[in-house]
Amino acid sequence: MDRDTAGQSTQHNETNAVEKDEKSSGEDDYETNAYATEQVGRQTTPGSKTALKRRLGSRHMQMIAFGGSIGTGLFIGSGGVLSSGGPGFLMIDFILVGIMLYCVVMSLGEMAAVLPVSGSFASYSSRFIDPAWGFAMGYNYWMQWFVVLPLELVAASIVLDFWPGSHDVTKGVYILIFILAITFINLFGVRGYGEWEFFASMIKIITVIGFIILAIVIDCGCAPNGKYLGATTWHNPGAFNNGFKGFSSVFVTASFAFAGTELIGLAAAETANPRKEIPKAAKQIIWRILIFYILSLFLITLIVPYTDPRLEGTSSYDARASPFVIAIEIGKIKVLPSIMNAVILISVLSVGNSSVFGASRTLCSLAQAGQAPRIFAYIDRQGRPLPAVILSLCMGCLAFVIYAAESSVVFNWLLALSGLSTIFSWGSICACHIQFRRAWKYNGHSVDELPWKSPVGVVGAIFGVAFNILVIILQFYIAAFPIGAGSVEEQLATPSQRVNAFFLAFLAAPVVLVFFIFWKVFKRTSFVRLDEIDITTGRMQAVPLEVLRREREEARQQPIFKKIFNAII
Repeated sequence: MDRDTAGQSTQHNETNAVEKDEKSSGEDDYETNAYATEQVGRQTTPGSKTALKRRLGSRHMQMIAFGGSIGTGLFIGSGGVLSSGGPGFLMIDFILVGIMLYCVVMSLGEMAAVLPVSGSFASYSSRFIDPAWGFAMGYNYWMQWFVVLPLELVAASIVLDFWPGSHDVTKGVYILIFILAITFINLFGVRGYGEWEFFASMIKIITVIGFIILAIVIDCGCAPNGKYLGATTWHNPGAFNNGFKGFSSVFVTASFAFAGTELIGLAAAETANPRKEIPKAAKQIIWRILIFYILSLFLITLIVPYTDPRLEGTSSYDARASPFVIAIEIGKIKVLPSIMNAVILISVLSVGNSSVFGASRTLCSLAQAGQAPRIFAYIDRQGRPLPAVILSLCMGCLAFVIYAAESSVVFNWLLALSGLSTIFSWGSICACHIQFRRAWKYNGHSVDELPWKSPVGVVGAIFGVAFNILVIILQFYIAAFPIGAGSVEEQLATPSQRVNAFFLAFLAAPVVLVFFIFWKVFKRTSFVRLDEIDITTGRMQAVPLEVLRREREEARQQPIFKKIFNAII
């Protein structure tokens, strides 16, 4: 698409924009025509056409933004990194990853507000970077969520081990119940996903806020144990553990804890008014990072010493290894550990439900772009990508295999597939934003014409790319030279065991490389030139610059208390 054509299209869209459309919910304005499955094989811009229904409203997007990614990574995984890195490295790494994530979400929010297309950032990669990279990112993100469902189903059954009576029933029964529950939720399409996430996120938010208050009480010595703790754990046993390896090891787990934040971009194609709801949800990310992650984890480091043997747990999903549960137990508060464990169970099921949404929508987008079997592009009248949803749900049956085998081998390799996937996705989002801004300027547009612009701009996107590359390098270092290298156990390990350990920690990287090379050779793709980048298709309806300026001026003239309120809510 040349510059003149793009300019004429933009001018035509702006001429037809009506101010009253901006005051409505936008559901009818942004509704696209049904996607015809016979068009799947044609050369169209990835993600530009979809029959997905825009049924996610403001409250759904706010809850997905606030509590959507709060799950096992925070509630359980943080215990393992506290043990390996100590409270100092835990806080430093989570803060650094939080800053990087803020840049990622700002970049994603800006693009999604302009181009709320199906497949979101996987489609952006094909548009702005290289179709082969988009293919690799699409399957990378699809596999990340595709393998999560059986993992979370097994995890949910493991979480139940917290209660002694749960052993009276075989775990296979629990797995079946959880599969049926997630299937029931998905019968209602995106509305079912939105309502469940609204409920689950509300529970998680209330729980974390309640825990923050409780942790302050415990640390100040007002709990039943009657012991004032202060910052004792930072001095004894200390703030840091395992040196540079401890510092490096925390990064990937911290990233895993934040995984799922990018779902607000994937949900853009099913949001009633993406121009307003996506930026609003994106801006709330900073509060989730500061309150639900940084503040809660800081209070945990004041209560739980990194030498506590309970942090090791018996598995990656052992709720008894949750630092949240351990902190409550240190305070000797009864009943609350069980309540906290119930919230962890809800969080696990929430992630499992999100995995079906993420995997099905990504696969549907790949099929629409001609990068997956055409059948997965089918969307029924209710806006559900049924074949993709059914495949994702069927993957959950692998949980029975993992359970029946009574071995962690399959579990660990599936977990390895999703380990670095988020890092690649986040880095790709930032790279796409850089290319998007270049193309936006090349086609004669100013930054003021954007419905919403990232507060950190291109500089933030560059930082995001660089930081994600750094995380991958550090993960390679930890995979090659793990904590404990040089120990008697490590010296006795066979070459095969060492290779297995390396790929368990670094499997996602070669998988992405294989997908990229395959599509590069098969389709003979090339890097998308600046004059080839399409920033028009899927733009839905451009907003007149006068309307945007008036809205921004009204926002600037609001009282300070209202500005603060709007920034939070």
